[in-house]
Amino acid sequence: MKNSEQSKQRSVGASQGKNDLEERTLNFAVATVRFVASFPPNEVSRVLGRQLLRAATSIGANYREANRAESREDFIHKTAIAQKEAAETDYWMQICQQSGIGEAAHATTLSSEARELLAILTTINRKAKGR
Repeated sequence: MKNSEQSKQRSVGASQGKNDLEERTLNFAVATVRFVASFPPNEVSRVLGRQLLRAATSIGANYREANRAESREDFIHKTAIAQKEAAETDYWMQICQQSGIGEAAHATTLSSEARELLAILTTINRKAKGR
């Protein structure tokens, strides 16, 4: 295989990886929306739900922005924001778990996914900084 063909294949593979993570963060946001929609109708749930929704939906939004960044520095900045939002989402999920708001098993699953997204975004960000 020629070098240009290998480079093209790597580019397509990298693009597919970006799309996979964009899809994964979108699915996570939708699952979180559904989770919050199941909260009981009271002030505590509304406040907690609002915070959780802002953080969880921001992960994918910032990752998408990173993939359309105007510079390497912009990419690094946007992935760092997505990392922070993933960490914050896990924090709010832990509050849900410990306070008994929302279905416990669902909160556990979403919290685990938030931590996995955080690990992935941390790796992406570190690699981008290392180039």
